[in-house]
Amino acid sequence: LHPLPQSHWMIFGSSDFTFVSDQKYLKTFYQSNDERRAKIRMDENEILTEDLKKMQKFFGLNVTGKPDLKTLAVMKKPRCGVPDLASFVLLDGNPKWEKTSITYRIVSYTSDMHPSDTDEAIRKAFEVWSNVSPLTFTRLYDGEADIMMSFHTRDHGDNSPFDGPDGILAHAFQPGKHIGGDAHFDEEEFWTKDGRNLFLVAAHEIGHSLGLSHSTDVGALMFPNYSYTAPKSFRLPQDDINGIQAIYGKTENPIQPTGPSTPEACSAKTTFDAVATIRGEYLFFKDRHFWRKHPQIYNVELYFISFFWPTLPSNIDAAYENSGQDNVIIFKGNKYWVLSGYDIVDQAQSIYRFGLPRNVKKIDAAFSNPETGKTYFFIGNKYWRYNEMEQRMEKGYPRNIAQDFKGIKPRIDATLYDNGYIYFFRGTKVFQFDPKNERIVRPIRRSNAWLNC
Repeated sequence: LHPLPQSHWMIFGSSDFTFVSDQKYLKTFYQSNDERRAKIRMDENEILTEDLKKMQKFFGLNVTGKPDLKTLAVMKKPRCGVPDLASFVLLDGNPKWEKTSITYRIVSYTSDMHPSDTDEAIRKAFEVWSNVSPLTFTRLYDGEADIMMSFHTRDHGDNSPFDGPDGILAHAFQPGKHIGGDAHFDEEEFWTKDGRNLFLVAAHEIGHSLGLSHSTDVGALMFPNYSYTAPKSFRLPQDDINGIQAIYGKTENPIQPTGPSTPEACSAKTTFDAVATIRGEYLFFKDRHFWRKHPQIYNVELYFISFFWPTLPSNIDAAYENSGQDNVIIFKGNKYWVLSGYDIVDQAQSIYRFGLPRNVKKIDAAFSNPETGKTYFFIGNKYWRYNEMEQRMEKGYPRNIAQDFKGIKPRIDATLYDNGYIYFFRGTKVFQFDPKNERIVRPIRRSNAWLNC
C-alpha cells in the first residue's frame, strides 16, 4: 500500500546513526541548544537515541529508540520547519499577542501562482482563525505589520534555512517584535491551489504566528506533517479550536464554533463508515480518516484518507476489495472510485453502472466473496448480488436482508468478508455471521475489537 525505496532507509547498526539527513531531522525538531549543551558529555549515538524516542512518542510510534521502517517513513513526510519540542498546544513561555487586532503583510510572492490567488489563499488562512476566536486580521500593503509573510529559498538570514523541494515546507516565529510572528515559505516547493496547497500550509504557520505549537493529534491542523484536504471542505478541527481559544478566549458569537475531532480507536462510541481489505491489510474508514491494520502487526495506525488518496471524499458510505482485479472500490452517494494500491484509477463513476436501480441514492455497505466472485450491496433492508466475472447484477434481486441473514437488522454501517465469515458492523457492535450454518456466531463483540481494543 505504501512502499518506500530501500535507498531511503537510514542504516542502523551497533546503535550507530549513519544517515546524515535523519540525524539532522532529530537535531532540528527534537533537540534545543540548551539540551545539547547539557548533553555535551554524552555519546552522540546516545543523544540521537534519546531524541529518537522523543520523536517516536510524539508521533505515537513504538518507543524503541531504534529507527525502524515506520519511524523512517514519518521522517520522510513533508512538514513544517518548527520544532516539536513543546509538550502542549502553547509555545514555550506561552507567547501571545497582547491585542486582538493583528496586521499582516505579504512581502513577496511565489512565482507558481497568480498573486491574486496567493492573496486569497492567505486571506482565507487568516479567516480560519478569526472564525473561532476574537482575533481580527487587517492586511497592510507597506510598512511593518505584526505578521510579515514572504517566500524564500535555502539560507535566507533567519538561522533556519530551507532544504529545497519537499522536506520543510515553511516555518513561522512566535508572537513578538521584529521577526516575531513572521511566516516564511519555501519557494522551491511547487505551490498550487490543489497540489502543495498554500492555504493549508499558511493556516498552519499562522497558528504558530499566533502562539500555537505543534499538536500530537494526527487530525489537527497543527500536526507537524503536511496532509492534503480539499480547501472547500476544510473545517478547523476541535483540537485547534481548543488551542487558540486557550490563548485568546472564545468568539463573541452566541453560538460557539465546533470542529471535527480525531476519532479514538478504543472509544466506547467508535463506529465505522466502511470496512475493506487491501492486499492482506484491513482498512476501517471513519470521517476523514481510516485505521490501517496488518494481521501480523499489533499496532493499528490512523491516517487521513487524503494522505494516500488526495481526491477521495471524506465520510464514505461503503468499500470492498475485488481481489481478482487487485483493486478496492469506494462508494459515496451515487458515485464510486476504483483504487489500485494508493493510485486512483480514472475519475468517479456512477453506481448505476453496476445495474442498481435509479431510486438507489447510496450504498450502505458492500463486500465481495473472493471464492465465488460475487459482490453483495446492502441498501436499507434489502441487498443486491453482483457477478464480478460476468459484470452484471444477478436476477432475483433485491432480496430481504432479514430473510437471508437471520438476526441481522438494517441499517448496516459496513460489512467485511474474512476467512469464510461475513462481519456486519452496525453501530458500536459487529455481528459475525456464518453463511454455511446461516446463523450469528456468539458472542457479539464491539466493532472496535478489530482495532485490538
